[in-house]
Amino acid sequence: MIRVAVVDDEALVRSGLRLILGTAPDIDVVAECSGASAVATVLGSKADVVLLDIRMPDADGLTVLRQLRAAPRSPAVAMLTTFDVQEYLAAALRAGAAGFLLKDTDPEQLVRAVRTLAEGGSVLDPAVTRAVIGGYLAAEAEATAAEAVEALTPREREVLALLGEGLANPQIAERMGLAPSTVKDHVRAVLGKLGGLNRVQAAIVADRAGLVTSRPPIGGAR
Repeated sequence: MIRVAVVDDEALVRSGLRLILGTAPDIDVVAECSGASAVATVLGSKADVVLLDIRMPDADGLTVLRQLRAAPRSPAVAMLTTFDVQEYLAAALRAGAAGFLLKDTDPEQLVRAVRTLAEGGSVLDPAVTRAVIGGYLAAEAEATAAEAVEALTPREREVLALLGEGLANPQIAERMGLAPSTVKDHVRAVLGKLGGLNRVQAAIVADRAGLVTSRPPIGGAR
């Protein structure tokens, strides 16, 4: 069972997400709260996945993200966002966010995204992908992505392309016909060569470098 915590200052948003996720037999919303009590509530619930509002009046979503990521048993955290918070996206990436979802994400896509997060994958809502890419790379040199990819082997570039689709290691292993342990080693090597990026940052580099020719629905291929 995937344990999920929802953090948002609006009770209506929290109840809506709980209702949607409650339709999935393998997902259990174990906690919901506003930002003020987020860290204690989430860690106390032992959630596997957290859906966290990126901007809340009673707490800084980025600060909550950093505190959750610093915890000994850190959950996967996807930021809940709207179109007017582009200035927060790069900071969330650097703080370890596993993805970005719009608050009005389609119910089926939301369920799929939570499952992907639980498996260790990343999620980028197609509607905000360009904003995420632009916001992250605006502070980076234009040639960074291409130069980093050039240092990868052909197999590593293939792995990076699949990371760009948001796939988790088991999905990459199935797609490439490799053992999960082999894929894990390849992913570790790719992230290391890219400068110690996380999976979402690597996915953005893959997109920027032109390795992602098509993007599946949120949560990757199932």
